[in-house]
Amino acid sequence: MVNWLDRQLKWVFTLPAVLFVLLMIAFPIAYTGRISLYEWSMSAISPPKWVGLGNYIELLRGERFWNSLRLTFYHSSVSIVLETVLGVAAALLFSRSFAGKKLVKAVMMLPMVATPVSIGLVWLLIYEPSIGLANQLLRRIGLPPQEWLGSVHQVMPSLILIDVWEWTPMIALVVIAGIAGLPAEPYESAAVDGATPFQRLTRITLPLLMPTIVTAVTLRVIDLLKTFDTIYATTQGGPNFASQTLNLMIFDLAFQNFKLGAASALLLVFFAVILLLIVLLTAIRNKLGGRFE
Repeated sequence: MVNWLDRQLKWVFTLPAVLFVLLMIAFPIAYTGRISLYEWSMSAISPPKWVGLGNYIELLRGERFWNSLRLTFYHSSVSIVLETVLGVAAALLFSRSFAGKKLVKAVMMLPMVATPVSIGLVWLLIYEPSIGLANQLLRRIGLPPQEWLGSVHQVMPSLILIDVWEWTPMIALVVIAGIAGLPAEPYESAAVDGATPFQRLTRITLPLLMPTIVTAVTLRVIDLLKTFDTIYATTQGGPNFASQTLNLMIFDLAFQNFKLGAASALLLVFFAVILLLIVLLTAIRNKLGGRFE
């Protein structure tokens, strides 16, 4: 009897955590799924109307959804590649000793301290066509001013530049922690064998850092796909929907057009995409972790 009670204690202690997960995660997802099956405008006069999978069908048939999906992946993929390359390079630089290292590191981390909305407003002033700092610098070096956020062709690269400037330090910070935990034995063996610095970098440091880099990329990709504040503060999805990612489209459907059903359907589709990417990146990290153990 005592042994049976001991075996049941694991359920008693884990039950609060299970209930918390159900209330905070499973219930909102289930409720959003229910709303996605209705056409609802939050009006007390017009009750929700059952449409089944109509919201999903209309969503997948619309060109606006596919454009927003393309922009989301364009913004996320280009940003994460640039941030990873620059972040790893910065981490390798800060792993060495040089004059003013602490000051340079502190300055580099400053963009992470500010809120995304304030970052967006500052860059909105920088990109201002008439008096903005960006065009003033172009004029000084003899180049014509650019429209930046006002051009359908330049708006996404301009937003990517903001994201890279703000979040490259995050990748660098994670990789710096990974470098601090690298074993010394491989480097000692490489020194005995007469390996060059480049060989030590490409054959020891980077392979051993790959699980850490993939972890940093996973965390950043999750955050990148959810980017809303900076884009909304600078462009609100414009011009002509040229920067309307899925997050902004969800906001527009729900709070500008009051299409709660369509917004909920899009939210679930977006959630499925993010979940798939997380599973994929986690599998890659586990594979790399096992390979380099």
